[in-house]
Amino acid sequence: MTPAQGSPVDIPTPDGTADAYLTHPDDGAPHPAVLLYMDAFGLRPHLKSMADRLAGAGYTVLVPNVFHRYGRAPIVGLPEFINPAERPEIFQALRPAAETLTPEAAMRDAAAYLDWLAASPLTTDGPAGVTGYCMGAGLALRTAGAHPDRIAAAAGFHGAYLATDAPDSPHLLAQHITAELYFGHADQDSTNPAEHIDRLDKALTEAGVRHRTEVYEGAHHGFTQADTAMYAAEATERHWSALLDLLNRTFQ
Repeated sequence: MTPAQGSPVDIPTPDGTADAYLTHPDDGAPHPAVLLYMDAFGLRPHLKSMADRLAGAGYTVLVPNVFHRYGRAPIVGLPEFINPAERPEIFQALRPAAETLTPEAAMRDAAAYLDWLAASPLTTDGPAGVTGYCMGAGLALRTAGAHPDRIAAAAGFHGAYLATDAPDSPHLLAQHITAELYFGHADQDSTNPAEHIDRLDKALTEAGVRHRTEVYEGAHHGFTQADTAMYAAEATERHWSALLDLLNRTFQ
């Protein structure tokens, strides 16, 4: 692993400036770009440490605050250890911010993030990778479908509402996707029940999308987030293996 160098950056978007975190190997060389989409708790020290680990594996990683229309990160005050069962008011406080992120707005932002990465001297030419967590997994899936020529690999972990009955469900973009996909689902996850997992798999298969999905037994929604009560160390290391396998096969 190469030491990572990270710093805050501001990204211009059609709807204002998005604050973000950029991290990359500390060697001054260009590396493949990866867009990392946050969970609902947002841009915070733990997410930055995840991005640093990914950067240490040889990638230039951008983690945007996707709630930038509502405010700069942190959107709400968070404890060092997040237990939603004990602090339900956190989700209530985050709801207005989440409502600013429509699918259309998210994909305008995605184009801006990808433009910014492509223009950076710290990234190599060609398409990017994308990974996302919780709500970010849906954003990763949407980005792969909305910008197929710009995404070569996409992953999502403990994703929420990936294949619902809604007319704008992310899985409905499957026919446009050209990237290879990987999803690591939590089996203890009310936001992504078995019927949604099956629906997503069916849509990707029928569209001819190269993909692999795995259900992590015993894992809860949010299992990769070490600063939360949902964290599971073994499942998280499994996630790192799967993510790096996908990215390394695609870009290295």
